[in-house]
Amino acid sequence: QVQLVESGGGLVQAGGSLRLSCAASGRTDSMYPMAWFRQAPGKEREFVAAINRRGGSTSYTDSVKGRFTISRDNAKNTVYLQMNSLKPEDTAIYYCAKARGQTWSRRSYDYDYWGQGTQVTVSS
Repeated sequence: QVQLVESGGGLVQAGGSLRLSCAASGRTDSMYPMAWFRQAPGKEREFVAAINRRGGSTSYTDSVKGRFTISRDNAKNTVYLQMNSLKPEDTAIYYCAKARGQTWSRRSYDYDYWGQGTQVTVSS
């Protein structure tokens, strides 16, 4: 069992920044790829960013490239999402997730543990 707890969400004006954290506990002895997804009201959950086991490879959805940065600190069992130049369309609940296997994916089906989510609201 793995528990994931997100934090760092909040209300910010357009152009501002937030840093989300995802702390893992439980069976964290093995490193797995991790990802951030988000879900806006009335929309499906969508992939935001992913990072491989050691943090050397990352991937982003096009709409956040150049603005968001995913990183991880394996010593702290924590994954981060630095979000800069935020836009109102970034408003959503943000979830971190642990991959089932050893490679990351953009499909939510390929992730077996999820956090409870943290709300990000960007005002115009």
